[in-house]
Amino acid sequence: MKNALHSTRFFVLALLAFLVPGAGPVLAADPDNIGSFIDWNAFADDEKGGKVCYIASSPQKAEGKYTKRGDIHVLVTHRNTQKNVGVVSFIAGYVYEKESLVEVKIGAKTLHLYSHDDKAWALDDKDKNNIPFLAHDRDMVRAMKRGLEMVVKGTSSRGTVTTDTYSLAGFSSAYDAISKACGVK
Repeated sequence: MKNALHSTRFFVLALLAFLVPGAGPVLAADPDNIGSFIDWNAFADDEKGGKVCYIASSPQKAEGKYTKRGDIHVLVTHRNTQKNVGVVSFIAGYVYEKESLVEVKIGAKTLHLYSHDDKAWALDDKDKNNIPFLAHDRDMVRAMKRGLEMVVKGTSSRGTVTTDTYSLAGFSSAYDAISKACGVK
């Protein structure tokens, strides 16, 4: 478990440095480990001008007819400096098929995310382009809090279909922990 936590922490640091312009030097030190909540790990770190808090998990099962695949993770992030709350993102471990949608099933609910390169996102809750078939962050978080399992289906740029199954055990507690750490109500 300790190696899995260290691996997740290293991956998340590298990802945040990549996703957030200028975050590399700011996030150079290990983030504070808020805690492990069954299948989710929670972290907080100081970012120039504010705090960033996030939870991360890896799939319990990753399926597809691929020969090589990188790290696979889901993140939910609060970023005080940008006033973002509950931003949901997936890292596929491969480049998605261009302009493809990623399907997420949580219980009986099916949500769709947009993809770019190796990442998939829900729409920002402030997004004015309310595209009816794409999920918003708040919809994703609400479903994740209520669900037991999340199944994510995507297609790689080579046409390989993958199915990743995540446990949602501990999600609500981890989300509450980062909300408290970042002062989100």
